Amino acid sequence: MEWFKTWFNTPYYHLLYGNRDNKEAAFFIDNLLSHLNLPKASRCWDLNCGKGRHSLYLNKKGYEVIGTDLSEESICFAKQQETDSLHFYKHDMRNLFYANYFDAVFNLFTSFGYFKNKQDDVRVFQSVSKALKSGGLFVIDFFNAACVLANLKASEEKQIGEVAFHIRKRVENNIIIKEITAEDKTGKHLFKEEVKTFTLTDFTTLAQKAGLKVKHCFGNYSLQAFDEHSAERLIIIFEK
Repeated sequence: MEWFKTWFNTPYYHLLYGNRDNKEAAFFIDNLLSHLNLPKASRCWDLNCGKGRHSLYLNKKGYEVIGTDLSEESICFAKQQETDSLHFYKHDMRNLFYANYFDAVFNLFTSFGYFKNKQDDVRVFQSVSKALKSGGLFVIDFFNAACVLANLKASEEKQIGEVAFHIRKRVENNIIIKEITAEDKTGKHLFKEEVKTFTLTDFTTLAQKAGLKVKHCFGNYSLQAFDEHSAERLIIIFEK
């Protein structure tokens, strides 16, 4: 089974990454919206929405939002926040959701690069392109691979409540592999993350195959210019 189908559905995943900063997310979304200048009531797709923190904020800003994720646990949680203009569905991003429907698609916080098969990456971009209206925008927020690789720590230990996390990282075939052991009173539980080290060139190639073009590229949540050697993030805005 593909690693993300199990790991994202476990309580250990939500515990390990439970400290994600909602203020930072709001700051990023505010900057994005100011730059994108999306009309109110635009239809937005939060692709791989997790528990819906970005979806919820987008909706509060006046947009009609659909959030999708493969994690059933995350979607069940997110559905508790639904409104008339905010809905959540379990969905595999490799498959088309709606056609010619969205004004903007958001894929945030490194929610891509999980698939071993390169054709699956192409399928995601194709599904996004088909889901967008003409002139629609696709925003990807990914890590800056060059900086991550330069600062990669081979091991890390974390104690969160009663759970001890032992994390080992390595790089194989341009994939960052993170092996996670969660140890508590129930025993040891082993999980894995595998994320490709996509570059701006890689994303541009995928976009071109799907009929999307790069419109802007930024290096952090303040939307400063992207520099491969120093940027914290790789944030790309594509247009259909």
